[in-house]
Amino acid sequence: MQSQRSHARWRGLPGACLGAFVLSTTAGALWMLPTLALLRPLPWLAIPVGWLLGVSMRRWIQPAGTFSAVLAALALLLAALYVAALTAAVKIAAMMGLGLIETLVRAGAPMLLALGLHGLAWSDLIWFALGAVCAALAARRG
Repeated sequence: MQSQRSHARWRGLPGACLGAFVLSTTAGALWMLPTLALLRPLPWLAIPVGWLLGVSMRRWIQPAGTFSAVLAALALLLAALYVAALTAAVKIAAMMGLGLIETLVRAGAPMLLALGLHGLAWSDLIWFALGAVCAALAARRG
């Protein structure tokens, strides 16, 4: 049983970083769904998203412990930046009457990231920090 599960785990620094990137962008895209549905930012979702990222890191990325905790916290922060950039893209698309994909291509990542960061409040940053702590604790526990 152990040999079947061991092949599914990310090993080493490159694999762990790739896994953290994939998990964080996936979490950011999922985080965006209720944000779009309710038409307002939901920074408090950093807590449950951070917990889910932490649990995922603990189970899938080796070595576990401090390394996976740091990666989980960074993954949550990347997911938060991704949500901010996607939110900016949706706002631009709505204002200009463009499609989302066309807006993403035309605006580009640097502009969307800058606009997304500009739209954040201090309270959002506090929620993101709490989510990063939650992710690190969930990744380290066990």
